[in-house]
Amino acid sequence: MGTTRPRPAGDHGAEPQVTAEEPVRQVRRLRLIGTTGVVSRAREFTRQALHDWGWLPAADDDQYAAAEDVLLVVSELVTNACLHAGGPEELRVGRGGKLVRVEVLDRGSGTPALRTTRRPGRPGGHGMFIVQRLCLDWGVVREPDAAGKTVWAELGTPTPS
Repeated sequence: MGTTRPRPAGDHGAEPQVTAEEPVRQVRRLRLIGTTGVVSRAREFTRQALHDWGWLPAADDDQYAAAEDVLLVVSELVTNACLHAGGPEELRVGRGGKLVRVEVLDRGSGTPALRTTRRPGRPGGHGMFIVQRLCLDWGVVREPDAAGKTVWAELGTPTPS
């Protein structure tokens, strides 16, 4: 399900794209360089975007679960940037008609991967498994001649009641 292909098919620009046929309708950006409490700040920023987009307050259990999945993916990607990439620089959250795209930009040189040594029931090492499980797809984008990377993930939008 999750991949590390550089971009979703048809995505050729710096702006997040949901699909080649359907660009995101709106992108929200939050600069995180030099701030404290970045995970909670990123979650609150995303929660506000979901509220503005009509996902919250949730109309039903499916919409609530979808919003919570987006918030969890944001938490995992920002936490990974904190732990493994010197901290995130920016969070981008974009929405289209059928997908939500989360992007976390950092200056780290490593590539997120599923840990093969994770131990069920023990803390740590589960972040990218959670992302893979909740998302339709995820990956890493590296810009030529630029330090760092963008880790992106896409989730489906809730079905209207």
